[in-house]
Amino acid sequence: MSVPLVSTKPPGKSWKEINQERKALKRQRNEEKIIKQEKRLALEKDVEQKAKEEAEIEKKNAEISTVSIAIPGSILENAQSAELRTYLAGQIARAACIFCVDEIIVYDDIGDKLDTKKSKLEDADGVKVARKSCVQLARILQYLECPQYLRKHFFPLHKDLEFAGLLNPLDAPHHLRMSNDFKFREGITMNKKVKPGRGSQVNVGLLQDVSTDKLLNAGIRVTVRMLPVAEGSKKLKGKIVSLSTPRAETGVYWGYTVRIATNLSQVFTQCPYKDGYDITIGTSDRGTAVDDLPEKSVKYNHALIVFGGLHGIEAALESDEQLQVDEASLLFNHYINVLPNQGSRTIRTEEAVLVALSTLRPKLKAENEPLAFKDTGIATSSIYRSQKLVMSDNTGIKSNINLSRFD
Repeated sequence: MSVPLVSTKPPGKSWKEINQERKALKRQRNEEKIIKQEKRLALEKDVEQKAKEEAEIEKKNAEISTVSIAIPGSILENAQSAELRTYLAGQIARAACIFCVDEIIVYDDIGDKLDTKKSKLEDADGVKVARKSCVQLARILQYLECPQYLRKHFFPLHKDLEFAGLLNPLDAPHHLRMSNDFKFREGITMNKKVKPGRGSQVNVGLLQDVSTDKLLNAGIRVTVRMLPVAEGSKKLKGKIVSLSTPRAETGVYWGYTVRIATNLSQVFTQCPYKDGYDITIGTSDRGTAVDDLPEKSVKYNHALIVFGGLHGIEAALESDEQLQVDEASLLFNHYINVLPNQGSRTIRTEEAVLVALSTLRPKLKAENEPLAFKDTGIATSSIYRSQKLVMSDNTGIKSNINLSRFD
């Protein structure tokens, strides 16, 4: 037989007091619940606001003025050996880096008129099948732009890169050493298990990987903003940002992108920028003299400079069936001769790139010019600069020799 439960009243308290305490406790719990809901809503609102602000910043960063150059892949076919083909590509990469070029387009100026081998390459638009010389030039350009500590991940052994060891390094600012302490670094997402709610582990060329805020597939190249290390913590944390962020925030040149165009028209139609190139410049000995352009007269947001191959831009236009234009000069806003009264009958394309970028530099005026880089943390010169080497001769006397004059 079960005994019924009888509600007992605590001694010294009336039922009225007990009910009042229960109501007060219930009221307190409801208030705490409402406060928690308000905090959660406020937190969600803050996250949404931050995401909106970041999207606006990314949009603003994307509006920074850029310079693109288009190079015909056929210039490699004019080189006499595999070593010279590789070195020629290295000259193009060096020129682009020196003049802070943002994009290099490798285009096919011959087309299918000549039966040549095709090859595959992965660029910003996916896997492209194109003329073998175009693919080799693009692959070498990508290889040189990639920071050294990432190359083994993105560039397996390939015949196109057989003589890449001969090339002069770009020594670009984003090719950071382990000793450099800069707020941005290039990295690759690693195939490591992470706890739920955590982002990917990214290898940025340091002794340990960086924990980031986004969970991405393994093997993707990303730009990471390094966050300050918390006191007492040894873990590195970072935030994945867009490729344009480092230059937008600090003014530092952050390398170039490479894409392939299978003909001259794709150089224009497959532009990665929303409104396309607002200024296009063709280079030819048949163009008007560059000296006729006043200084800072060519205002641009996204400028494109197109170079011809062995037979000039005219040959590229002739081989492109999609362009219904009789004269090459009609394709461009400016069709110029970058070096009037030249001494040689021909200027090679790799030479024309250096000449054109140097002569056009005072003529161009960016509408949204990047900041001047004034930050620290990047090696800006040789490791010997302003350092003194301690040497000793046979007498055992140590002498301080300043090697900065040899830079």
